[in-house]
Amino acid sequence: MAGEPQAECLFCKIVTGEVPATVVRESDTTVAFRDINPQAPTHVLVIPKAHYPDAAAVAAADPGLTADVLREAGAVAEEEKLDAYRIVFNTGSGAGQTVFHAHAHVLGGRGLNWPPG
Repeated sequence: MAGEPQAECLFCKIVTGEVPATVVRESDTTVAFRDINPQAPTHVLVIPKAHYPDAAAVAAADPGLTADVLREAGAVAEEEKLDAYRIVFNTGSGAGQTVFHAHAHVLGGRGLNWPPG
């Protein structure tokens, strides 16, 4: 069921503390932690504590939770002293999503070209 923790989900296991992560921020509804395969000097993932497979699913089910994720992404960027940064939501394996738990990538600390990819 959407919103409920999934036993096999890596990010749900990070939320519960079953899998360790380098947590940089935590709120009542979100966890932010460093990516284990960083693509920029700052690469932090911000996830909702509730399980949704992707950004569209969480936005449809709980717009307030989506706002929490984006607010925390901005707070991460501020704490990391990023004057420019990118927030990315990958949706589907063809777009590079490898963990099917909604998450925002906060990337910064180097030039980020356009278009991405």
